[in-house]
Amino acid sequence: MELKWLEDYLALAKHGSFSKAAEARFVTQPAFSRRIRSLENWLGVSLVDRAQYPTSLTDAGKAFLEQAESLKNQIYASRNQLTCLVNDQAEIVVMSQHSLAVSFMPDWLEQIEPMMGDTLIRVNTDNLHDSLESFLAGTGDFLLCFSSPEILKQLDRDDVECLKVATDRIVPVTAVSAHGEPIYSTNQSSLRLVTYPKDSFLGRLIAPVCSPNPKSGLTMQKVCENALAEGLKALVIKGYGVAWLPQSLVKKELDEHTMAILPEPLQSIDLNINIYRLKGKPSAVSARFWQYLLTQYTDNA
Repeated sequence: MELKWLEDYLALAKHGSFSKAAEARFVTQPAFSRRIRSLENWLGVSLVDRAQYPTSLTDAGKAFLEQAESLKNQIYASRNQLTCLVNDQAEIVVMSQHSLAVSFMPDWLEQIEPMMGDTLIRVNTDNLHDSLESFLAGTGDFLLCFSSPEILKQLDRDDVECLKVATDRIVPVTAVSAHGEPIYSTNQSSLRLVTYPKDSFLGRLIAPVCSPNPKSGLTMQKVCENALAEGLKALVIKGYGVAWLPQSLVKKELDEHTMAILPEPLQSIDLNINIYRLKGKPSAVSARFWQYLLTQYTDNA
């Protein structure tokens, strides 16, 4: 049995529908339904009466509800106890998107290092979907991610606090030749595009802007997909195509004029970088860290 099955079931009981619970758990409804079914198969009983609308629990499901909550709490309590036994050093865990772990975290950690002292900062990187799910499951102390209406909706909860810690811009970039000329130009009729999978966070985000207005006469030919911004950056450097990348990730190349931002009709996207934490009973070190962040960033608009 998987812990996320218990958390899915508790979400279903709370929200009363598969669609709302799936949205709260940041998974698709088919995937959420499969996980509930997996829990039922493992237990050997039906927990949900699928013949009823709206969704209702079976007698077995109602009986299991309290046990599911207790099991979840026991598992997290055991993990915390074991962590305290084996870790003499204070630590905080930050869940982060891959691109932010590369483009933002190094400078940010250097900035906050004097306050952290000997505290171990453990950065767990993943795609946004899994980072968000792990954060809401209590796996980490904080979630660091780009903000978007989609993310704000998922984290618009009474038990979640948020601070804006920085801003960034997703910009269309090209490599610059040894002669100082951009390899790709908006004067060309067609540009080679290296981009993110369409179902990824950044892929969905840039989809509206990587299709220029037909009146511009400019078309984009997708030639490669990569979920990692660092991978796309490497392709741009090789001259393989144009990509939309976090400006912080390519700051060095832009400053050294080995890469250039393409002008209109291509568009850039401004994004906030937010950090989130779950309310409750944080560790002493994570509470101190949050208070430090409040003093630094409370005035951010």
